Amino acid sequence: MTVTGRILSLALFALLPFLAACASAPAPMPPQDHPLYPGIQDGEFFIQPVPMRYLTPDTVRQEVPYAGSEKPGTIVVDSYARRLYFVTEEGKAMRYAIAVGRQGLAFRGNAKVGRKREWPSWQPTLNMLRTQPEMYRPYAAGLPGGLENPLGARALYLYRGGRDTMFRIHGTVQNSSIGHATSAGCIRLFNQDAIDLYNRTNIGTPVKVRSESESLALEGPFHDDEYGRATPGTAEALTAEEEILLSGVPATAR
Repeated sequence: MTVTGRILSLALFALLPFLAACASAPAPMPPQDHPLYPGIQDGEFFIQPVPMRYLTPDTVRQEVPYAGSEKPGTIVVDSYARRLYFVTEEGKAMRYAIAVGRQGLAFRGNAKVGRKREWPSWQPTLNMLRTQPEMYRPYAAGLPGGLENPLGARALYLYRGGRDTMFRIHGTVQNSSIGHATSAGCIRLFNQDAIDLYNRTNIGTPVKVRSESESLALEGPFHDDEYGRATPGTAEALTAEEEILLSGVPATAR
């Protein structure tokens, strides 16, 4: 064997332990599910875990300090900040991220929970059929409860003056919609959050929807980012900050 051949053989021999280690190295673990949003077997249906990309400090349900005046046991909906609160005790509330109705369709005012349903059936309203027949006519006869049903795993039916308002607080399988103004008027939560809220509420639970002025006073300004998600701050302020960063010139020197 030539000198060069011996050197190559020795080099390969020295590499063998490293090659063996690489070959036996375990495959990388897939991202774990969030502990509050795992897959759930709920009766006959399996709810998929919420993908981690939709879960941020703003969208994960959590108990937070609460500055509103509502009494414990009240549901408070903030359509502008896209947040829902369930007041747990004086000064505290459980906060959930929500999707709300598109402009002009959001629920307003006060109501009470008049009915509760697990895996509710759904039927488009006459207004839905009239305004968007191409979307809703195939479902005119209604859909039974299940994974394809737009009301998700749980629904709270909002009543006012003893009458059904046709608005609901409900779950959804469209996890990407949370944080957006995209629904036909109802208030959506992750299915896991809908179940949690459902278990906290009773028939007669009061529901309050904040006005824009109340939202500003308690949450501060929010605007839709480039993806349509509610984001703290104003679009004008964000633009000003971006301009400053891009120019490198302090605002006081402009």
